[in-house]
Amino acid sequence: MSLQIDETDFVEASEAADSLKFLNEKSHALFELGVSMLVHKWDALSVAVANQWGGPNSKDKRDWISAVVVDLFLQNSVVDVAMIEETLLYAMQDEFDVMVEDDSALPLAAQVLDCYRNVAIGEVDKIKESYAKWQAKQSSNSDVKYQVTVGEDPSNPDVSENEVDDYDSDIDAHAPGTQQDEDSEMTEATESVPQAIVDDDGFTIVQRKR
Repeated sequence: MSLQIDETDFVEASEAADSLKFLNEKSHALFELGVSMLVHKWDALSVAVANQWGGPNSKDKRDWISAVVVDLFLQNSVVDVAMIEETLLYAMQDEFDVMVEDDSALPLAAQVLDCYRNVAIGEVDKIKESYAKWQAKQSSNSDVKYQVTVGEDPSNPDVSENEVDDYDSDIDAHAPGTQQDEDSEMTEATESVPQAIVDDDGFTIVQRKR
């Protein structure tokens, strides 16, 4: 049974604040780190970066997506799950020409909201654990191969043939607050790899693996 996520769930700034920005620099840095770790674990984005669907600057674009999500909280007094999800989907389409249709952006958006709440009450152990795992993977220099299936678009079967390619994913994680950009692998290979097809307009569509 799939977990039900409330798209209207939100966080709101206090009456005295005009945004959701953390005034404590350490809290803000931990929130940035938490968002970065969550974005780096997003399979749809990891596949796009590994295949450079956003061009040679794909890794930088991933870091930019993390920053854009954080900016939502710096620029707004109310942020909800739907707003975060839309930001992620638009960023993927604009920067990678990828339309994510596997519903993976919604749980990620909910996790970002939970991350904000946890930092607000000082519960940051999960963020630190996630960062520690990232550092361990970085030290082991382990490579993860992504198997990407480029399938036929049912509405335009001549666009592409079924192809399966292995790609080495060399993912660099920007850890906010550390002032470092280092090569690392944050995402573990999963049994369910997103399936990609190309539509009539040239957009890559990432769908849930059937």
